[in-house]
Amino acid sequence: MLSFEDTLRGRKCLVTGQTGFTGGWLSVWLNKIGVAPSGFALAPQTTPNLYEAASVGEAVDDRLIDLRDFEKIRDFVDEKKPEIIFHLAAQPIVSRGFEDPLESFHVNALGTANLLEAARLSKSVKAVVCITTDKVYHEQSWPWAYRESDTLGGKDPYSASKAAAEIITRSYQETLSGRGNGVRIATARGGNIIGGGDWADNRIVPDFVRAHLSGSRLPLRNPGAVRPWQHVLALCHGYLALAAGLIGENGDKFVGAYNFGPSDQRGFTVAELINALNKNWPAVSTDMEPGWFPEAGFLRVDSSKAHRDLGWVPPLKFEDTARLTAEWYRGYAKDDSSARALTESQIDFYRDAIAAAGS
Repeated sequence: MLSFEDTLRGRKCLVTGQTGFTGGWLSVWLNKIGVAPSGFALAPQTTPNLYEAASVGEAVDDRLIDLRDFEKIRDFVDEKKPEIIFHLAAQPIVSRGFEDPLESFHVNALGTANLLEAARLSKSVKAVVCITTDKVYHEQSWPWAYRESDTLGGKDPYSASKAAAEIITRSYQETLSGRGNGVRIATARGGNIIGGGDWADNRIVPDFVRAHLSGSRLPLRNPGAVRPWQHVLALCHGYLALAAGLIGENGDKFVGAYNFGPSDQRGFTVAELINALNKNWPAVSTDMEPGWFPEAGFLRVDSSKAHRDLGWVPPLKFEDTARLTAEWYRGYAKDDSSARALTESQIDFYRDAIAAAGS
C-alpha cells in the first residue's frame, strides 16, 4: 500500500459527484484501499455511464442530492459524519455553460459554498479537497506555466463559475473555517482528463468512441488545439495525496491551491491524441467541423508545488494514457459486463507504476 493510501485507509470519506466520471474512478480507488465512502450527487447524466457500468454504487453509500439544496447536504453530512470530503460534484461541460450559464454559476459556485458551509458546521469534517480546473486562471497568452499565485479569471461561464468557486473557497480557508470547526480546505486545479467510462457530450474521447462504435466519421472542431492531456487516475492520485496531507499532523501547510498538470509541459494536439488512440484501436475517419462555442487556448500549469509538497509525480506518459483509455473502451465494447474489472485492473496498474517510480 502506498504511503498516502495508508494515511487514508479506514477513514470516513465522502465523495460528491460519485455518479460522474472522475468521482466514479476515485470511489473505486478508495474502496480498493479499505475505504467505504459515502456520497451524494445527481443521477448519472449519460447513458451509458461509468457509475452503472462499473457498479460504482456497490462501493459507495450514496444518495441523490442536488448540490443546490443546502439543507439536504447538511443533513447528509451530519448523518454520515465524514472526516474527509472530496468535492467533485459540478457542471463540468464547457459547452453546456453557454447553453445554461445560470446552471453553471448556481452549481459550481453557490453549490461549492453550500458544501463548504455544511463542512464548516459539521463536528466530524477535518479536511475538504475541492476540485476545480486549470481554466480558473485569467488567460494571459504568455509562454509560461500558470502558478497557483497567478490571477484568477474565466471568460466562458464554466471557467468563470469555477474561478468563483476558488474565491469562495479562499474565503472559507482564510476567515470562515476558523469561525467553525477549523476544517482544512484545499483546491485542486487540473484539467483535460481522459480515461475509460466517460460518455459526456462534446468531449473528444467519448466522441471518438461513439464514432468508432457506430462506424461514423469523427467531427473535429479544432485538431490543432493543444491540451495537457492526463489520465483520470493521475488526478485521482493527486486528490488522494492532497487529502492525506490535509488530514495529517502538519495538515495546515497543505491548505491552499494546488495545480495538477502533466509532466510533459508541451502538451499534445487533438490530432495527436486521435492518432494515439487509433494505434490502440482500429482507426476512425475524421471530418473538420467548425465549433459553435469559443474554447480557451492552451493553458500550461506549473505543478512544482504538488511535486514538492505532496510527492505527486504521475508515472504515465502520454502514450500510456492513450493506450489505457483505448484499452478500457475496447474491453467494454467487447463485454460491457467487464467495466468494473477493467477499472480495478487499471487502478492496480497505476498504483504499481507509482510504486515502481518511487513517488
